[in-house]
This record gives sequence, structure tokens and C-alpha cells, in this order.
Amino acid sequence: MRRKLALLSAAVFASVCFAVAQGQTRFQPTHEEMLNRYIRAAVIDSITKNVVFKTAVAANWQTDGQAFWYRNLLKDSVQEYIYVEVKRLVKQPLFDRQRLAAGLQAIGIKADSLRPSLTDIEVVSKKKLLRFTIQKQIVECDLSSYVCTATGAGTATAETPRRNFQRNNAFPDGAISPDKKWEAYLEKGNLFIKPVAGGEPVSLTADGTADKPYGALRWSPDSKYLAGYHMAVVKDDPVYYILSSEDNTTRGQLRSQPYKQPGDPWSVYTPFIFDVEAKKGTRINTEAIDFLTPPQQRWRDGGKYFSYEKADRGHQRFRIIEVDIKNNITRDVVDEKVSTFIYQNRNYVKYLPGNEQLIRTSEKDGWRHLYLVDVASGKEQQITKGEWVVRGIDSVDDVKKEIWFSASGMNNGEDPYNIHYYRIGFDGKRLISLTPDRGNHTVVFSKDKAFFTDTYSEVNIAPKTTLGRTADGKQLLLLEHADTSLYKRTRVSPPEVFVAKGRDGKTDIWGIISRPSDFDPSKKYPVLENIYAGPHDSFVPKSFTPYSEMQSLAELGFIVVMIDGMGTANRSKAFHDVCWQNIADAGFPDRILWIKALAQKYQYVDAERVGLYGTSAGGQSTLGALLFHPEFYKAGVAACGCHDNRVDKQWWNEQWMGYPVGKHYADQSNVTNAAKLQGDLLLIVGEADTNVPPESTYRVADALIKAQKDFDFLAVPGMGHSDGGSYGRTRKRDFFVKHLIGIEPPSRNTSELSRFKETGRERWSFE
Repeated sequence: MRRKLALLSAAVFASVCFAVAQGQTRFQPTHEEMLNRYIRAAVIDSITKNVVFKTAVAANWQTDGQAFWYRNLLKDSVQEYIYVEVKRLVKQPLFDRQRLAAGLQAIGIKADSLRPSLTDIEVVSKKKLLRFTIQKQIVECDLSSYVCTATGAGTATAETPRRNFQRNNAFPDGAISPDKKWEAYLEKGNLFIKPVAGGEPVSLTADGTADKPYGALRWSPDSKYLAGYHMAVVKDDPVYYILSSEDNTTRGQLRSQPYKQPGDPWSVYTPFIFDVEAKKGTRINTEAIDFLTPPQQRWRDGGKYFSYEKADRGHQRFRIIEVDIKNNITRDVVDEKVSTFIYQNRNYVKYLPGNEQLIRTSEKDGWRHLYLVDVASGKEQQITKGEWVVRGIDSVDDVKKEIWFSASGMNNGEDPYNIHYYRIGFDGKRLISLTPDRGNHTVVFSKDKAFFTDTYSEVNIAPKTTLGRTADGKQLLLLEHADTSLYKRTRVSPPEVFVAKGRDGKTDIWGIISRPSDFDPSKKYPVLENIYAGPHDSFVPKSFTPYSEMQSLAELGFIVVMIDGMGTANRSKAFHDVCWQNIADAGFPDRILWIKALAQKYQYVDAERVGLYGTSAGGQSTLGALLFHPEFYKAGVAACGCHDNRVDKQWWNEQWMGYPVGKHYADQSNVTNAAKLQGDLLLIVGEADTNVPPESTYRVADALIKAQKDFDFLAVPGMGHSDGGSYGRTRKRDFFVKHLIGIEPPSRNTSELSRFKETGRERWSFE
């Protein structure tokens, strides 16, 4: 222990000497000053809630598509209802609040004129009549006289209907043939058909069972065939967890759930074709499908052919396979192979009517782009191209032969993650930018897609919302500019955007930085990185972020940063490929260079005292930083981390780590490498985590104990997949204050902090 203290003292002394040499003083508050910062942070947490208004517009379009209304929520929950006429480009109050309240009062409905809380609003007869629900009553008001009439009892707004999804639906498109002559059905796993008009059923299979049924059957458009699968269904093994502290129990409650881990088997689907006239089934002369769910069959040419999609396990090959019914032969319409991975969840395929053409995405030229495929010939034409990324497809107009899509990286000189919206022809021509203004955009189209609302902002620039015309992308009317006047009175600033070069010396790495609102540039503050390096997306916020947990942590005396390093998504294929069989990399070479560049620019950034925190994949990366980069990262709080990719969910881990499960899984495991720990660590896990099995964290703890390592451990009874909730976040704050600032946090088992609050809270005034 003495040796450890001596080493710690030497490290602190060296840090202080370095700071002095740079003309900076190490940020080192007293215990009382630290208590003061806790109180100040709590006050700022409170006063920054609900202080930015008019940040978005939810347009409620009228049936004629020429007008809409929306509601703003203002200070003190005051409600403002706005009506917009598109033809005249007029924006005005939807009604007079005082007159409406008086009209409602006349029929016995007492309404707050500033907060009427109207729902189901309908503007009738060109704004002459307003129909709405208030206090469970349907009311109509004549807007020329504000004479109101109650017309009946209102009903609760219906929830959006949920799709009744069945994983192994026997007849996804219906059991009745298109000509209405036949009905197909399953009995004890076997396929039968019977005449709709009456008659004896005919068995088309005899080897189906409950464990190996036929299913996922679709009729051909000419009603002559059924395409389907003989399915060998695998039952996933369970994972377990124990609820230790359930009310009214004296024993821990064992729970389990089916859970597929990397390497576990998948169900197998063997393609079949069933001939109605011949009353028999024939296995398609092709390989079985042994990965994911049974793919949909797409018929074309009247029923002579059908195609289906096949992703190989390991995510390195994707095919669209067409079956010739008459000859029982198959051919590959699309066959894409890669040496790394194809991102399955973003592999978009859209069949056009008749299934003679399809539109798909691919990264085969190094960027995610759109392609038009002729199914009969397999000929593929690239629609979009360039060093930018298609982010999403809003819709496809097969009549006008246009695609509406979002993309990022097309605008030079702008954050390459900012999303913009576009329209383009199938031939790759007539590209129109609907949202040219700088910023991260969210677009919502009117029902007829003639107009759209566009809300755009940057992480440190408040949002605007405009009305646009889709024909030419022209902005027609400024609807709202966010009101930040109350926010500015808090004297808190949104994050700053910072860019530095990555490991290759060329690629820009983007991130943000939050400082204490009272920071002293003559001090050197320790750094906290909020890390999430999951390869499935990018994570640094791009839209306006007036306040967050990052800023709340900064108020305690930290510089808090968030970075998207290589290996995350939404940049080039090469940028993303860094994660391939290499999740432990987590972009750390880029992150470390980024923080060092930040410290070089801002002398108050102490790159000698760096900690990090994260949840889930962020928890995995947090501990990975301490194990694989101990020379840089000194402390970490890892919550519910997927610390061993063999323990976590199959679909996520095989996507990036590949299949089969090889030695590289163990080599990158935090469990395997636990003995390398040098820094300070707090592990947090919820005992009821159904996302990442809790044993992922317990196995790390076991390995650390066996390696005789010091660490802190927090298991939260009854909690699921999270950062530990409010208690876990409190422990995280205290952990970093102790280990990076070097001050004992408040004693929460005494009245120390509460006593200090009683005398200290009044000190903070932000008016």
C-alpha cells in the first residue's frame, strides 16, 4: 500500500510539475470547494430543464394539403396553437385564446386560456369552424363568433396499431390463392390445399412435423404454385438471471430467456416449390438457408420465376437468387462478396411493382450508395456516387422514377455526419437538394409529399424550422426559430465542435467538448470521455444539445468529450472496416490523438489525467481502454458492458467479429485480459439485464479477483440494461472526483452534503 501511495504521489507531483511548466495551475479544489461544486452542478441541472422552446414543428396537415396547424409549448407550459396557409404563406394563431376560453365557459367547460390542452383538432371549412376534443368532450366552435357546441363524448386517441408479426407465419400474404379457387393450410406441419368451393383436401407433403414443419408459403400470381420452405426450427438455449430483492419473497427469483450467442445454431430453411396441378412438392435445386429468418419470395413474369434474398452467415456474402420454376434451376441476380462485412441492418432492397426491377444499397465502391437492378438480366446501374453516404431511403416513386433519400457528407466544408435530404431520378440525374442549409436536418413530408417541414440545427446552434416545397426544394416560410433567451440566462454553453486528424494523419475525426460553465483558463482540468464505439452507428450528437449529462459532469470540474473514432458507421467503408474482427480497437488510436490535439490547442485540458465512462458497448470499451491503453486512460466506469463478445448477443457480435467464432474473440475479451488492469475501475451491472447477460460483468469481476486486482463493483438489484440509474450516476461522479481530481467526494452516509446545501444553495443565482 505504501508503495502504491508513493507511486501515486509521484504521479501527481509529475503532473503538477508539467502543468506549472506549461504556465497552468492544476485544478485542485479543497473538499469544501468540491462540495460547493456538487451543489452548483445540481442547481444548474435544475435551471437548465425546459428552457429552450420552439425547437421543432409537428405539422398536422388538413385533408386538402393546403394548410396545417401545430402547437408550441412555451415557458410555464403555455400552449401556442399556430395555423399555416400554404397558398398565401400566412402564419397566424389558430384561434384567439381568450375568446375560445370564454366560448367554452359558456357551455360549462372551464378551460385555461393559456393551457387549453386540445386534442384531435380539425380545421373545417377553411378555418371557419374548429373541431377538437377537450376534457373528454368533442366540441365545435365557430371561429367567427366563438359560439361553441358540445357534440358528444370524446374517445381516447387510438394508439398506433402494431404489426401482428409472427416469426414463422405459415402464409404471410394469405392462404387463399389469387384466383380464389384454393385454400392452403397446415396440419401437423404438413401442407394441404382444398378447393374453396368445396371438395376433398389434397396433401402436398407427408414428412412435416411439429419440429420440422413447412411454412413461409406464398402463392404465385397465377395460382399455379406455392413457394415455401421445409423448416428445421432451432430452439435457442436460455440465459439466466436472478432477481434478488423481489417484494414479498424470501428467495431469489430465477428468470431466463432464449438467447442466441455467437456460434449458436440457426434454424434451417430448405426452399420448395409446390405444383397445384401436379399435387406435389419439389425441393429447389439450391442450398438451404441456414442464417436469419426465411426470406420472402418475390414472383415475377406472371409466376414463372421467384427470387429471394440470402445473407451468408459471417456477413461476407449477400445474394438475390432467382428460381426458374419450370426447370428448377437458380441463378444469382446479385452476388456481392466482401473480405470484411456487409452491414445487414442497412442492406436496403426495394422491389418495384412487378418485381422486374429493384433498388438496393451497396458499399462496393467504398461508400454506401443506391443501385438500380434489372432482375431478368442482373444488370446493375449505379444511381448515386461520390465520397458521401446514403443514410436512408424515405420513399421510391416508381411512376416518376424518383427516389427520396437522406445522405451525409455531400456538402463540402460541413460536418460530414450532418444529414440532408435529396431527390434523384432512377438514372442518377436530376439530383435536387431539398435542405441546402448548413446543419443536421429532420424532414417530415406532407401526405401528398408536395411540401415538407425541415428542422435543422447544429450541436451548438439552435434549430430553425422552415416550410419547403418538394418540387424544387425552395424554402417558402420560416415557421420557428428556437427561443433560447431563457437558456442563455443560465450562462451555460452548448458543446463545442472539435476536429483533429486520425491515426492515418489524413482523416478528420469529429467530436465535441463540454467545459465547466465557470472554467478558469489558467487551470488544467482532467478529461472525461463519454464513450460509445459500437460499430452499428455514429454517436456524437449533431443536433442542438443545450444541456446533457456531459455538461453536468463538467460542472464538477472536468473537460468532458465525446468522439466518433474509426470503426463506427456513417463514413466511408474503409473508416467502418477498422472494426472488423477488431472491436477491441474501438477507435482508440484516433481518440487518443484527438484528446492530445485538444490539449495542444487548449492548455487547460490535462491530457495526463484522462478517464472515461460508457454503457453496454461503451462499458466494454471503457474497460478495454484501461486494459489495452493504460498509458493514457487512468480511470473508468464501465456499466453493463459486453465484456466478452462470446457471451453477448449473436446478431450484433457476429456482424462485426465474424463467424466462425475464432481465437480473436478470446484475444480481445476483457475477461481474458483482465489481469492487465492498471487504472482505477468501477464496474456497474443491473442484475435483471436482458440485453447483455449480467454474467458478462461477473466474469470480469471473477477474473480481476483471481488476478488480485483492486476495483470497485456495483450490482443494482432489479435493474435492467442501464448505467445504474440515478444511484449509478451518483457513484460515477464520486468515483471520478476521487480518482481524477483527487478529492474525497461528499459523505453520503452523514448529513455533510445536506448541511452544506442548506447554507450553500442560496449562493448560486443565475438570473
